[in-house]
Amino acid sequence: MPLTKIKAIAFDADDTLWVNETLFREAEMEFCVLMHDYLSEEKCNQMLFEMEMKNLPLYGYGIKPFTLSLIEAAIDFSDGMVPISVIETIIARGKIMLDSPVELLDGVEETLKTLSQKYRLVMATKGDLLDQERKLIKSGLESYFHHIEIVSDKSEKQYQKLVDHLDIAPNEFLMVGNSVKSDILPVLAIGGHGFHIPFHTTWAHETVKEPVEHQNYRLLTSAIEILDLL
Repeated sequence: MPLTKIKAIAFDADDTLWVNETLFREAEMEFCVLMHDYLSEEKCNQMLFEMEMKNLPLYGYGIKPFTLSLIEAAIDFSDGMVPISVIETIIARGKIMLDSPVELLDGVEETLKTLSQKYRLVMATKGDLLDQERKLIKSGLESYFHHIEIVSDKSEKQYQKLVDHLDIAPNEFLMVGNSVKSDILPVLAIGGHGFHIPFHTTWAHETVKEPVEHQNYRLLTSAIEILDLL
């Protein structure tokens, strides 16, 4: 469908506007080093992912839920024998993640600055409200957005609510993000447009094996390419 009808463009935040997943992968590697007395690195990564998936419905997404899962995993993997110093190290790592500087991805600010002159821009992301608000302020991008939407999860229902809130038709809505599962497929399902910009590191929970074949879908390599399409 033509892109000329687009009125609002929503951007995912983590790994679309700024670097995020790298922090989690580094923390997981450090955690498995701490756990080397109890299980192998491969087994640690596997069981840690299972722990995160078990806790996801209760804790949701973000650094604080991740840190809680690391603490629970440390106790579980060690059968309760993990030293308190390791728990302190995990908590300190979580605080470092929360306080990390925001690293914008290439071309993001230029793209938002240009698009904001013609379209209503939305930041639509999932995760912890306080953490995402903090990162947005640190990023210096806040002024480009007409609306901020921070949700516990992304679904067709959530996107439809966002489209209704913006008072536009689904085919007038474009979502830009790094996750096919969260940012693209639900939007295509309601009749919107999706621009996928893959990040070099993707959480296993967000991966989709099958290629996307849809008339409203575009695969890009960077945000700046959006300007050539709109």
